[in-house]
Amino acid sequence: MTSLRRARLTDIPELQALYKSTIEHSCINDYSPEQIKVWAAAAQNNERWEKRIASQFFIVAESNGVIVGFSSLENGSYIDMMYVHFKHLRKGIANQLYKCLNEEAIRLGTKELYSNVSKTARPFFELNGFSVVQENWIEIDGVRINNYKMIKQSF
Repeated sequence: MTSLRRARLTDIPELQALYKSTIEHSCINDYSPEQIKVWAAAAQNNERWEKRIASQFFIVAESNGVIVGFSSLENGSYIDMMYVHFKHLRKGIANQLYKCLNEEAIRLGTKELYSNVSKTARPFFELNGFSVVQENWIEIDGVRINNYKMIKQSF
């Protein structure tokens, strides 16, 4: 059984490991080894994790005391992070996380949700009513990586 709870600062090492391993294993069909390497390296920025946990609606999914996924909502409308451990995909964890974020957005009176999502995550967001509004290109350490700005209105 997977349960949800708010993230804590003490979760950071486990969140970093999940983030890195998910990118390295789940995104191999959509991104090059070089893109994956620079993207996954962002896991080590402790200050960014601390700031997210302190300022966002940041939740984790746990199974038997182990974090198997996490997601965060910034300013009530921006889904900043949504990651599920690669060994726990297709078990409804992302749906559970998304439902919790959606309920929080509704509670806050949000009129639209948006996110910048990877090629890998795009089908999940489309299944949940999001539409692509633009393709983004970001550069990390000289490596270009694309993602998609997606929006869901009037939910």
